[in-house]
Amino acid sequence: MNSVGIIGGGITGLTAAFELQKAGIPFTLYEGSERVGGPIRSVREGMYLAECGPNTILETSPAISEMIRELRLETRRIYSDPAAHHRYVARGGRPVALPTSGLSFIRTPLFSTKAKLRLAREPFVRRSDPAAEESVAEFVVRRLGAEFLDYAINPMVGGVYAGDPAQLSVKHAFPKLHVLEQRYGSLIRGQIFGARERRRSGSVSKQNAPKFSFDEGLEVLTIALYRRMQDSICLCHKISSVRRTGPGWTVRANVNGKEVSDQHSAIVLAVAAHDIARLNIEGVNLPNLDSLNDVYYPPVASVVLGFRREDVAHPLDGFGVLVPEAEQMSILGTIFSSSLFAGRAPEGHVTLTSYLGGARAPELADCSEAALLDNTLRDLKLLLGVSGEPTFRHTFVFKKAIPQYNVGFGWFKDVMARIETAALGLLIGGHCRNGISLGDSISAGRELAVRVLEQLRGAETLSNQMNEYAATA
Repeated sequence: MNSVGIIGGGITGLTAAFELQKAGIPFTLYEGSERVGGPIRSVREGMYLAECGPNTILETSPAISEMIRELRLETRRIYSDPAAHHRYVARGGRPVALPTSGLSFIRTPLFSTKAKLRLAREPFVRRSDPAAEESVAEFVVRRLGAEFLDYAINPMVGGVYAGDPAQLSVKHAFPKLHVLEQRYGSLIRGQIFGARERRRSGSVSKQNAPKFSFDEGLEVLTIALYRRMQDSICLCHKISSVRRTGPGWTVRANVNGKEVSDQHSAIVLAVAAHDIARLNIEGVNLPNLDSLNDVYYPPVASVVLGFRREDVAHPLDGFGVLVPEAEQMSILGTIFSSSLFAGRAPEGHVTLTSYLGGARAPELADCSEAALLDNTLRDLKLLLGVSGEPTFRHTFVFKKAIPQYNVGFGWFKDVMARIETAALGLLIGGHCRNGISLGDSISAGRELAVRVLEQLRGAETLSNQMNEYAATA
C-alpha cells in the first residue's frame, strides 16, 4: 500500500497518524504551523502552569486509556482531585453549587420552587417531530422551562461551546439529548435507561467520566505523539493544493517560499471548516467549498491568573464556576485549575483560568490585553472575593476557536459527505464534523484511520482481482 497524506496536526490528525503507524501504513502528516497540537497548548512559567486551550480530557472510552498506555504516559497522567467535586453557577453575583442529588436539588437556591415543580412535568412532555430541528434554547424551554435554560443550560453552553443556545442546534450540538428524547420520550427516562446501555458498552457519560490531565499539562500528550512519529511529520508545510492524479493524490505544499510535492493513495483532512474551504482541491468535481466559510468560529480569550491563596475568599473546592448570560458579566466562566490538578501553582498560591468572548460577546475577546485583564479581575472580585494583584498573568486569544453547530449545521455535514463521495480516497473528520471535545476528536482520528484502512484494502483487493483477470484473459 502507498502512503496516506494527513493534513492538519491537531489531536484528530495526530490520532489518525498514530493509528496508521500501529497498522504499519506509511503516512506523512502536514502541519502549516511550527508546532502540532492546535489549541492544546501548555505554558510553564516557574511553578505556574497555564493551559491556553482545553484543560482536561474526559475518559469516556477505553480507547482513550489505551492510547495513554501505548504512549507510556500512565505515570504522567493525573486525575482531578476528588475534593474538587463542586460545580458552581453564578446567580445573583455569587457562586451557587449545582445540586448533585435529589435532596440537594430540593434545597438549592439556584432554581426557584416554580422551576423545580416544572421539572416534574418533563416525563409527560411530548417528543418533538423527529424531522424538525430545534435550537437548544427551544428544546430546553419546551421540556424543562425558561429558568433551567437561563441558569443551567445557558452557562453550560457557554462553558462547552462558548456558544449561544438560541443558535446552537440540539440535534447537532447535543445529539445525545435529541436521541434521548426520540428514543425514550423523556430526558429523565433516557438518563435512567441510557445508563444501562452505557454500562453494557463500556462507555461513560461525559457527566460522569473521570477528568484527567498530565503533570505538565495536556501538551504532554501531543508532544508524545509528535516524538513517536516525528520522522513522518512535516511542520511549516502550508498546503497549496491537493490534486487527484489517477488512483491517488498529489499534495503540494509551500515551505519557506519553495513548493514541494508528494504522492499519496489517500488524503485525510483534519482541519477547520474554513481551512477546507480555502484548500485548492483539483482533478475532481466538487460541490462549492466556499459555503464551509459560513461555519462560525467565534473568538475566545483565555486569561490565566495566579493569586496568593489568602487573596481569594472562595474555598475553590470544585471544577470552577460558569456564568449565565443573565448575570451580565464579562467572563463565560472560570476553572479552578490549581484545585483540579497538582503542579499548577506554587505553594500558598492558586491558579484561575477564565474565558471571555465566544458567540455571546465576541468583541470581548478582541480587546486589548489590559482590557482582558481588567474585565476578568472585575468579575473575579465579585464572584470569588479576589483581592490584591495577580502574581502570575498569561493571556492567549484564539481568533477562530470553536465551531458552532448552529441550527442548519446538517447542511455543512452534507457538504462534507458530498466531498467524500465525489473525491474517493479523501476523508474529512475532526471538530468541524464529529464533536468538539478532545475525546470526540480522538475518536474521530481513530475512525478516520479505520476508514482509510478500509479504503486502501478495498483498493488493493480490487487491483489484485484486476491483475488476476488480466493474467487469465
